[in-house]
Amino acid sequence: MKKTLTALVLCMTLGVTFSGCRHKVERVAVDEQIDLSGRWNDTDSRLVAEEMVSQVLEGEWIAAHQRTHRGQKPVVIVGLVYNNTSEHIDANTFIKDVEKAFVKSGRVRLVQAGEKREELRKERAAQQDFASSETAKKWGRELGADYMLQGDIASITDQYKKEKVVYYQTSLELSDLETNEVVWIGDKKLKKYIVK
Repeated sequence: MKKTLTALVLCMTLGVTFSGCRHKVERVAVDEQIDLSGRWNDTDSRLVAEEMVSQVLEGEWIAAHQRTHRGQKPVVIVGLVYNNTSEHIDANTFIKDVEKAFVKSGRVRLVQAGEKREELRKERAAQQDFASSETAKKWGRELGADYMLQGDIASITDQYKKEKVVYYQTSLELSDLETNEVVWIGDKKLKKYIVK
């Protein structure tokens, strides 16, 4: 009887332990909006990037550029977007979303920035030594950017007991690289109400 009772308690303990460890994983569409924590997420990044690029492409600066450059599309480089929130936000994901939206628009030409540009330059340098002279890419042929887009993501949190409101503001500025003139400024605001 004692052995049976001990075995029963052991089985029940193991059953509770293992059932508590179970978790479920399922695939969902990448554009499905899922907000678990209320913090900045992939949906926020994509939606804000698309809205911001839509705003910047509606600006007068494109027409002004084309008037002074014989109808040519402006060349844009996306610089840094700073995370000024208390959350961990991978600004590179947001930057990639902005770059993708620029390319999809077809209204501007986009050039590489930062580490990717340096990687291209290293490859070009290697070609000078290892590629045939007919196929090696030449130095001094990079497309110079006319404008740089930069900005930041900021947040304000208001919390009382189990309720919280998080306000996000993404601000971007487009500057003429030759004159440093700011030719466009825009922002996109999000507000999330969270009950715990």
